[in-house]
Amino acid sequence: MATESFIIKVNRTEVRVTTDMSVAAAMMMAGEPCRISVRGEPRAPMCGMGICMECRATVDGRKHQRTCQVMCVPGMEVVTE
Repeated sequence: MATESFIIKVNRTEVRVTTDMSVAAAMMMAGEPCRISVRGEPRAPMCGMGICMECRATVDGRKHQRTCQVMCVPGMEVVTE
């Protein structure tokens, strides 16, 4: 079975992804941080299983989504928190 590819937006940047890709992986491909810490540091996924909360971002208007646990879908918009 072929994996479908499509475009999502990460901080207004278009990224080509596949149906089996997490939003965290898409953000890393785009070179975008998932969130900015209170000290102004860019943060990225760390544990990859939803425990560390470093990968939180706004996904389709829903804040604080653990992007390592969310799969990409066509038309998705992701914004760094």
